[in-house]
Amino acid sequence: MIKYMTEKLFVSSSPHFRGKDSTARIMSDVLIALVPVIIASTIIFGFRVLLIVSFCVSSCVFLEFICRRIMKRYMSIGDLSAPVTGALLALSLPVNISLFLAFFGCVVAIVVAKQFFGGIGQNFINPAIAGRVAMVVSFPTHMTDWSWAGETVDAVTTGTVVDAVTTATPLAGGEWTYLDLFLGFVRGSIGETCAAAILIGFMYLLVRRVIKPIIPLYFVGTVAVFAFLFGENIPFHILSGGLLFVAVFMATDYSTSPLSSKGKVFFGIGCGIITVIIRVFGALPEGVSFAILLMNILTPHIDRLTVPKTFGTKRRTGKKI
Repeated sequence: MIKYMTEKLFVSSSPHFRGKDSTARIMSDVLIALVPVIIASTIIFGFRVLLIVSFCVSSCVFLEFICRRIMKRYMSIGDLSAPVTGALLALSLPVNISLFLAFFGCVVAIVVAKQFFGGIGQNFINPAIAGRVAMVVSFPTHMTDWSWAGETVDAVTTGTVVDAVTTATPLAGGEWTYLDLFLGFVRGSIGETCAAAILIGFMYLLVRRVIKPIIPLYFVGTVAVFAFLFGENIPFHILSGGLLFVAVFMATDYSTSPLSSKGKVFFGIGCGIITVIIRVFGALPEGVSFAILLMNILTPHIDRLTVPKTFGTKRRTGKKI
């Protein structure tokens, strides 16, 4: 018996168990979670939604393929991260956006924000947000041209400047009801308006254990608390703009959010505070994009400050033993 145990037991470095989840499986779940949003957006804005989504997804896949070939790196198309980036970028655009401009956003997202830094897992900011920011800075008129049932609404002509990720006209003073905000019958980017569809996707991701609820809950909760402190309409701030969409699908990005639960709490609270400050005191009606970008940059520092204590070690006391 002793001989048998000596021959069979061995010691290896951690981790000792390999998880069953793969990047492709996680990304496929994110794409499935986006299906209700795409369906709701198609009903609200029309079939051009499908054109924009399919164009951005195929463009991102093509650009990643070209980049990996030119950079002589292993082919990563199979991990499905490029389609996720394309879908998220498409859903953060106005429905009447030019496909040429959408391709520009895909180039920034895949080539600049992702592949220049080594690919998935090595980018320090969310690629879809980076593409959206570049588009709104470069083409502000086109990115604030909201369509509704064939009608064109240019927010720039009214003196309204919008955010870099998702900006709904209700935040700029448009007409709305709470039911409109919940069901998505308001002006805005393709995927940001229907809170009901976003919540369905959120529940799916939780059931599949793709994401933890920490960041979305602390993000939205912080917005609610500070909206109350500033005397703002709490349900309005939660349901309008890109808060829910970004909190669920972008703030929870594995590569650009903290690893520890404590770090996720700090990340969510920071995003919420920055969002409300920009919405209430800033010149922009929306603030989720800048909140995510700033907290993405701070994520490595948050990870260092919230690193969990190694099992079996003692906290330093400063005393010599």
